[in-house]
Amino acid sequence: MNRILIIVFLFLSLTASSQVKVDIPENLVESEIPKTYSDEWRKLNYARNEFGVKIIDNKLNIEKVNEKNKAELKIDGGNLIGINRGEWGGKLSFVPNSNDKEEIEIKEGNIKFVFKFKGKIYFIEGLAHLSMNSGALFELKKDGQEFSYEKLMEFDDAPEAFTIYGNKFLIATHQNFYVVEDFKKELIFENTFWSSLYPNSIAVVDNENVYMGIRSGIVKLDLTDKNMKFYKYTE
Repeated sequence: MNRILIIVFLFLSLTASSQVKVDIPENLVESEIPKTYSDEWRKLNYARNEFGVKIIDNKLNIEKVNEKNKAELKIDGGNLIGINRGEWGGKLSFVPNSNDKEEIEIKEGNIKFVFKFKGKIYFIEGLAHLSMNSGALFELKKDGQEFSYEKLMEFDDAPEAFTIYGNKFLIATHQNFYVVEDFKKELIFENTFWSSLYPNSIAVVDNENVYMGIRSGIVKLDLTDKNMKFYKYTE
């Protein structure tokens, strides 16, 4: 009996320690979701306050962030560098560790993310500018100093924020939200209010509590019931 109690205690302790603490700051107030291009929405778009989310030490961290235009991944022999300069373009390059070897340009394009998943390398590109609003997921292959890539899927608009949760990719695009599992995409939220509010980060507690940083606040997503809450920044 004592052994069973000890096992139960350890299980409960581990469960408790794995729970993520979520404290929404007082200056982020739950608010009505604005209609896209309404006066209230325009105020959010013009504000230029970008909020990022991430989980640190089992706590949801929310803070103001600056725009990032560089993605980096260390691999054998050097670094993969992805550059995204919006309308001015970008590229994916391999920069060798050795100074006597030249940088290798792999692909032109606006590179948003470069990452490893189950031993393979992937990258995501996307561009939302004027009439251009698209993106895609690629697998990158390396054979010695030779690189090649294969497009695995396209998105209807530009990917903006990304994270890996278990065996799934969660991808917030310019105005949609996708879950990708086994390289099959499912559209969870479509034509959302965050169009042109520029999602920048995703932090996952569980399927019912997914947080996303955007301009002028954060969004809480429930991927099971497919609903959302908006927390607006108030000075």
